[in-house]
Amino acid sequence: MAFSDDKQRFAFGANWSRFLTVLDDRRINEAEASLRKMLNVETLSGKRFLDIGSGSGMFSLAARRLGAQVHSFDYDLHSVACTTELRRRYFPDSLNWNVEQGSALDAGYLAKLGHYDVVYSCGVLHHTGAMWLGIENAIDRVAEGGQLFIAIYNDQGLKSHIWWLIKYIYNKLPNPLNVVYAYSLGLITNVLNILKYTLKLKPMIAIRPLLDYKKKRGMSIMHDLIDWMGGFPFEFARYDLLQEYMQVRGFALERGTLATSLGCHEMVFRKLPKMNPVCAA
Repeated sequence: MAFSDDKQRFAFGANWSRFLTVLDDRRINEAEASLRKMLNVETLSGKRFLDIGSGSGMFSLAARRLGAQVHSFDYDLHSVACTTELRRRYFPDSLNWNVEQGSALDAGYLAKLGHYDVVYSCGVLHHTGAMWLGIENAIDRVAEGGQLFIAIYNDQGLKSHIWWLIKYIYNKLPNPLNVVYAYSLGLITNVLNILKYTLKLKPMIAIRPLLDYKKKRGMSIMHDLIDWMGGFPFEFARYDLLQEYMQVRGFALERGTLATSLGCHEMVFRKLPKMNPVCAA
């Protein structure tokens, strides 16, 4: 991950360091399952996998366990340390998993990495401070016929701008006041949501996602909450806009999950082969 203004950035790596304390085999298995489902594969054997903004390193680990040759990088040194720690724990002698610091906005750095069968960057590029540049750089790393798996925050109009303000305030508050602020807002939001559905006599619609959260890509709700409240810089885009943007760049949408409110669109695109021009006789 990379940021246009380090003074305003959220400490993603520190949050991921705490996440490693709750990482277990069940979470890793859920991460593997989500990759298989979204990429529509059973294995990544023989594939090159680029993890742009590796964070905790869990999805790099999942890709490696599925057989991929993995290159992970992140701008945040704590995130680099997290990913390195997972490599040490699970693949200490592997020559097929590289981890280093790098910037999603540094086209020169990325160009040196070559092309990949799968380029993965979920929940990252909208936090760089230059989302569209980050997307362009990710596009450039996809091999012909390869896949790009991205997750980008949904554009909710005014609500997204309010979220921008919430995140801005979080990053202005001193620690631990910012953590209290985040958990308080999270509690209020969930209580109001549960109350709304209780009045409709359907409380489990709001409660069930909280109970089943661990099944969602193997993530942790407490650590994700800090990321949601603090993740800054913060940008967003509509699903249809992302699809059109990728289409004109030679990519077809293979699979997608539309975020209808707060959350990210998860989208997998396939890079189409270039058409040879037909010459008139």
